[in-house]
Amino acid sequence: MSLSAPTMVVFIISLVIAIIGVLAALGTLTMIPLASVWIMTIAYIVLAAGTLLKGL
Repeated sequence: MSLSAPTMVVFIISLVIAIIGVLAALGTLTMIPLASVWIMTIAYIVLAAGTLLKGL
C-alpha cells in the first residue's frame, strides 16, 4: 500500500470539519447534534481517506 499526500481540497475540508469539532467542544456551536469527538473522528477519516486513496 502506497500513501500519497491528500489534495488541498481534501485537507481544507478536513480542517474545516476539525474546526467545527473544536468549536462544538468549546460550546460555541450548540446547534450541532453530534458530540465533538465524533466530529473530530469524521475529520480524521476524511484526511485518512485522502491519504490512502490516490487521486482523491
